[in-house]
Amino acid sequence: MDKTLNRFLADYLWRDEHESKPYWHRQCFSALRYLYVVVDDLAKGELTLRAMSLVYTTLLSLVPLMAVSFSVLKAFGMHNKQLEPILLQFLAPLGEKGVEITDQIIGFIDNVKIGVLGTFGIALLFYTAISLIQKIEATFNYIWRLEQHRSIGRRFADYGSVMLIGPLLVFSALGLSAKVLSGDVAQSLSNYIPFVAELLAFVTAAMPYVMIIGAFTFFYMFIPNTRVKLKSGLVAGVVSGVLFQSLGWGFGSVVVSASDSGPYAIYSGFAIVILFMIWMYISWLTLLVGSSIAFYVQHPEYVVPSRRTGNMSLRQQERLALEVMAIIAQRYYASHRPFSATDFVLRLRVQIQGVTRVLRALQTAGLITENSEEPPRYLPNVPLENTSIKRVLDVVRDDGGMPPVALRVPRRPVHGVAEVGDAIEEALDLSLSAISIKDMAIDGLTPKLVAEAPQKPAAADN
Repeated sequence: MDKTLNRFLADYLWRDEHESKPYWHRQCFSALRYLYVVVDDLAKGELTLRAMSLVYTTLLSLVPLMAVSFSVLKAFGMHNKQLEPILLQFLAPLGEKGVEITDQIIGFIDNVKIGVLGTFGIALLFYTAISLIQKIEATFNYIWRLEQHRSIGRRFADYGSVMLIGPLLVFSALGLSAKVLSGDVAQSLSNYIPFVAELLAFVTAAMPYVMIIGAFTFFYMFIPNTRVKLKSGLVAGVVSGVLFQSLGWGFGSVVVSASDSGPYAIYSGFAIVILFMIWMYISWLTLLVGSSIAFYVQHPEYVVPSRRTGNMSLRQQERLALEVMAIIAQRYYASHRPFSATDFVLRLRVQIQGVTRVLRALQTAGLITENSEEPPRYLPNVPLENTSIKRVLDVVRDDGGMPPVALRVPRRPVHGVAEVGDAIEEALDLSLSAISIKDMAIDGLTPKLVAEAPQKPAAADN
């Protein structure tokens, strides 16, 4: 995973000499670097595999998801047929086959009668619908290098609100915009002012792009279990929205036009299913690429030619653990709001995998604890004036250790290694055991390192 796509191209894009060039030159190479890391992620194959997995899950969960989502619309007097324009727009690249698929999906939704399913049937319907969103969240969290997912309560609250309230807001916005564009006032102005007529025509033509960009931006900001900035979500939404529309045009003009001949003739009646799955795969892959763009825009520290997996050396983990504990102590004694994992990333400018690993190790050892916020923030769980630096280092060094393998024959020690290990531990004990986290973060270490750290007793003369 740490290998780069092309070493020669990567070395050229990340040369230091580009930083001394004019502004436009730096911006062009910055955009090329973002493009490089996204293409590099695609070449590694993980995004494509997850897009394929989402296609399969979508085929199983699409009808239950839409049945649950639009059950609220029926209460407001809306019929499932009003879904037809949105589905037709999404499946427009499939041409006439898209119309056929739309009719079949609406027919399936009409056949779902929630009132006669019973308690178990309704529960299964909701579970199938929520499982799709849960899998989407897991994929987005992978792209964002997040190990902690939403809690069960938050999943039902967040997913339920999106499935039940989201469609109502979408249809209300569409109805309002259509009413404004075709209203009497707009038509009257267009008759007297030619510019208004051209503006209305432009807005009507741009509406599909605006809808796609708005939907993608919402996905990028809502689904990951972290705080996504508006800039990151909007940039990714614009890029992926334009890419989606462009790919739809290409798919419709090239693939669908050849569906009656060539390889598609072999599949006969199954060709429509195959085309639908291919378009679903392209759509999911476009959405995931946009999520990757949003991540890199918000975390430019990951825009490097290689080693984007967040692996850290033991020395780096020890330093990061001390920095995390120092920040926690400083904010605790100053009565400031504690930091979340994202706050540590922004403050220390390090990759989030290292931060989450260190936080998990410190929490497992009982040195810190989470509060009840979402996402959680971290507080000290022990008296910091009595917690030594040596203990923090021991926690990081012991994290992830493998248990000893049980063997019938005892393990033979390697000569000299045990003595070296004991000497290292003794040196750390002598220099760091008497220095607390509070001393490091608040009081300053220079006098203590020189005067208060205990010294190794001299050997007695014979």
